[in-house]
Amino acid sequence: MISIQAKKHDNYSVEFKFGFNCSEGRKCDDFSVNAWIFVPNSLGVNAENYGKNQFYRDVKSNVRLITPVYLLSEIAQEDSLPLVSLRNAMETLLRSGAQADVDSYEYHLKMFAAIFKSSIRNQSQHIRGAGNIGSDRYLVDDYVESADAVLRRFRSMYRIIDVPTVPDRIRAYFRMCDEFMSHVVTIQTIRIVKQIDSAPADSGSPHVRERLASLIFREQEYKDCRGYGILTDDNVHNRRLVYHRGMLKKFIESELYIRLDKKKDGVAVQQIYYSIAAGIAMIFATAVAWVTQTRFGNITWPLFVALVISYMLKDRIKELMRYYFAHKLGNKYYDNKATITIGRKLVGEIKEGFDFISSDKLPAEVRGLRDSAAGIDEEANILEEKVMLYRKRLSIDDEALSSNDDYPMRGINEIMRLHLTRFSLKMDNPEVPIDTLDPDGNIRTVLVDKVYYINVIFNLKHDSETEFRHFKIAMTRDGVLSVDEL
Repeated sequence: MISIQAKKHDNYSVEFKFGFNCSEGRKCDDFSVNAWIFVPNSLGVNAENYGKNQFYRDVKSNVRLITPVYLLSEIAQEDSLPLVSLRNAMETLLRSGAQADVDSYEYHLKMFAAIFKSSIRNQSQHIRGAGNIGSDRYLVDDYVESADAVLRRFRSMYRIIDVPTVPDRIRAYFRMCDEFMSHVVTIQTIRIVKQIDSAPADSGSPHVRERLASLIFREQEYKDCRGYGILTDDNVHNRRLVYHRGMLKKFIESELYIRLDKKKDGVAVQQIYYSIAAGIAMIFATAVAWVTQTRFGNITWPLFVALVISYMLKDRIKELMRYYFAHKLGNKYYDNKATITIGRKLVGEIKEGFDFISSDKLPAEVRGLRDSAAGIDEEANILEEKVMLYRKRLSIDDEALSSNDDYPMRGINEIMRLHLTRFSLKMDNPEVPIDTLDPDGNIRTVLVDKVYYINVIFNLKHDSETEFRHFKIAMTRDGVLSVDEL
């Protein structure tokens, strides 16, 4: 199945996170995503000034393995797979010190931190979605106790490699993961506390908040003791701290991200079609010359004129045939393709394509979803919306994916960011003044956001399953205001 989440990433970009989850017991899974992007004509985005190259410059995709799913309480157990795997890797490294064992240690260290980040995030989201946190004290108690147990057991393993025979660089990897995990605990716990503070107080809230605050204070003291960065009133220090934490995140998740080697799709077939187009044009020119020479003789004015005209028409026929074949090719092939590899093992392939299409080529389901979200009848026609179609196809070799790691891998995530700076260039001022009368009869000017809406409709297909999802992006010239699912 395919999951999708959408959110505002920054002022000028939106993020779509796709989860391509493989089916159990399958050798291969095929996924496809079609996205129809409806853009108001007033924004000046069309096929003449916004081609494939511009679109792919505005799209940034990161492909990564789906983090193995564990409950926070599961990781806290002494015999949990992440803890046992990491401990074994550290003990093996201590005995041998071979490069292969160093790589295994680094891999299990990063995977442990990534799994912990995912599990504590999920637990935090579950608590915040429970409603009345104060009355669900057992959830917070389990959260605090499990987080404490994971951190305690993880940090106790540092003594395994804290020996003179292990280089400081290898010990530094452990400290980096430790700092990252401490930061993750603090961030997720603060989010729970913020929700408690914003909700009506009840009898259980003080106890719950106190437990969570104690966890935060303990981690802040620990970071200060270990020399890890903490927020201060120094803006320069804080700026460096944010950058440092970003580097830690990239270091931890490097084992999950997959590098793609993109290439043009259908290049050989395209050249064959273009050669056929050139051949058809040459056949026409040769036929005209042969017929004219047979009728008028060798060197005559009619022959001369006929050859010139045939040469002119030959180039036009060639270009028309190239356009025809390119159109046919675009329906069957994609613009780019990339192989998905983990190490040296091929685990899948991604293809993507982009085109402007006319509104009469929209599927009935897509047209129905767009019309149902309109504020007034015929909104799409009034706006003369341009429609962009982005196509993606993903094939995953399930056997290669599942046999590659020590942890069960369920599939692949793709995080796609669509940058909308180009869309804002021809927008009006972000606010427009509107005059009105107040209750006293005085004229009052109210500044109102000048909003533009970009509708994105996805069709997600996996085997026989198909699903449509509709998102509306609201933005002004100052950037994105919101991303809402309809």
